[in-house]
Amino acid sequence: MTEQLLHLVLGGEMEDLDKNIFADLEKVDVVGLYPNYATAKDAWRGKAQGTVDNAKMRYFIVHVHRLLDPADD
Repeated sequence: MTEQLLHLVLGGEMEDLDKNIFADLEKVDVVGLYPNYATAKDAWRGKAQGTVDNAKMRYFIVHVHRLLDPADD
């Protein structure tokens, strides 16, 4: 089994693009949790490209594994 480095992909419409403030937290799109950066990046890319016509939409990759064990960086 390979090492599991969890990544979360989420996004939504932003209120303030300079500060990454979501317009409505209830409408944040939690895309999913992925076992590595490569699969998270594929999911992120699909969502980001699907919303390219809305300049206020942003998707992010959160490095969950760093939050679970910050001393392991």
